[in-house]
Amino acid sequence: MIPDVSEALTWLEANPHALKGIRRGVERETLRISADGHLAQTPHPELLGAALTHKWITTDFAEALLEFITPVDEDVDHLLALLRDIHRYVARHLGDERMWPLSMPCFINQSQPIELAQYGSSNVGRLKTLYREGLKNRYSTLMQVISGVHYNFSLPLAFWQARLGITDEASGKDQISDGYLRLIRNYYRFGWIIPYLFGASPAICSSFLAGRKTDLPFEQAKSGMIYLPFATSLRLSDLGYTNKSQSELGITFNRIEEYISGLKRAIKTPSAEFQQIGLEREGKRLQINTNVLQIENELYAPIRPKRVTRRDETPSDALTRGGIEYIEVRSLDINPFSPIGIDERQARFLDLFLIWCTLADAPQMNAQEVLCTRSNWNKVILEGRKPGLTLEVDCGSPQQPLADIGKSLFHDLRRVAVILDSNNDNQQYQQACDALVASFDDPELTYSARILQAMQQQGIAEMGLMLANEYRQMLRTEPFEVLNEEQFDKEQASSWLRQREIEASDTLSFEQYLAQHNAG
Repeated sequence: MIPDVSEALTWLEANPHALKGIRRGVERETLRISADGHLAQTPHPELLGAALTHKWITTDFAEALLEFITPVDEDVDHLLALLRDIHRYVARHLGDERMWPLSMPCFINQSQPIELAQYGSSNVGRLKTLYREGLKNRYSTLMQVISGVHYNFSLPLAFWQARLGITDEASGKDQISDGYLRLIRNYYRFGWIIPYLFGASPAICSSFLAGRKTDLPFEQAKSGMIYLPFATSLRLSDLGYTNKSQSELGITFNRIEEYISGLKRAIKTPSAEFQQIGLEREGKRLQINTNVLQIENELYAPIRPKRVTRRDETPSDALTRGGIEYIEVRSLDINPFSPIGIDERQARFLDLFLIWCTLADAPQMNAQEVLCTRSNWNKVILEGRKPGLTLEVDCGSPQQPLADIGKSLFHDLRRVAVILDSNNDNQQYQQACDALVASFDDPELTYSARILQAMQQQGIAEMGLMLANEYRQMLRTEPFEVLNEEQFDKEQASSWLRQREIEASDTLSFEQYLAQHNAG
């Protein structure tokens, strides 16, 4: 069954203070759509600020793909209220446009022009757009307009001091990094529970498959949408945001040095496939380089070790400098039942699960074992609600019912919930546990089952537009809770000023800057 964490949980119950000060943040992506549900063809609105430099509102792959970023927060309710304020401000400044409430896009076809995100004339801004040009040419535009939610999480220094006996972050950085790598290995083994509970993309518009081959046994609804009856998150499948060529990179999560060297190796390894694209055509640059990864962020992974970077510092150099500071969970579909794409129950579950992943034993995994964990994920992604579905807890171990593994895990999570609730003097974590564990006895309670039922009744496009309209009206009329209009307006003006300062500070031509970047 799952690892025995009773000893670690007993320790945690004796040291509840070690969990005071958990830090978390959210990044939420959403497509801008027109009133009739089609992808917006307008540039990123100037009224929202400069996407290159705004603290809270930016863009991801395309001009029409918004991304909202919260500051780091120690309180779940405050975090989500602030995220909702960002949505409220944007809803007020989008004119007649709406925010698409689903992960998988609709009303889009391969021939539709999708403008890449633009970040001004600075070298760093042009590099960001060129990176997106490379993504488009490597993996297709449609894959890049799939939306998700990222959850950033870090444990307080007090946890590591109590658990590992370190004195401070600097001297204990290697031990802290080892602790987060343990978390990541357990996430690879058991993180399939996230799409099981919260996957919300069991169906796609048929236009999404236009010209693409698939062996998946899709069924078609009267509305024209196609779906898998027991699927949870097609976003995480090979149809969605994945890159099969990266499976050969051999990146592991046993030691921080190994992870960093694997990442750096991928940045420098030529790709025969991407060399065929070329670097330039008719005077237009097609990608940053022809290596397996253009930059480190191109590594598609369900979870990443992170450290806040300094100016001109790569993610791996930041990790080398200071070790792992936090982890980024990347497996969350947009929650269509929330106007902000995530809800409080999900955040509390993630806190519990990530704490458990840190406490549970996690034997080291070679590259093949990391790949092997993908089989469980794929099963849950494509048929997670199938009655009697079984999984391997470890590669090569006997199959066990998914429901039994899930309920056993929740037995541990509830003990963590009691500790967190005692620190907060409420029962919010326990309530989240009690609500979610029921999904293992009744898969119809999962997000994917609930959203599929609604999609079958209305169709994806119709349901998505209905929710977009409902959330637009809701957010435009709600009062702000944490931030206010004046603060947003001030940040909007400041972001444009910061962008102009960056543009004015460039001393190299873009060609020189790009050559320097690729040489680094």
